[in-house]
Amino acid sequence: MKRVTTIFSTVLLVTLLLVGCGQKGPLYMPDEDTQGSAAEQEG
Repeated sequence: MKRVTTIFSTVLLVTLLLVGCGQKGPLYMPDEDTQGSAAEQEG
């Protein structure tokens, strides 16, 4: 049982580290009006 817990913990840690690799840029909540203006520019 201890081996299963160790393997699960390792897999979870590696997964979380890999997910964090793609996150770039400032950490903030975007304003609602900036989301609307970006959609209007595309279309």
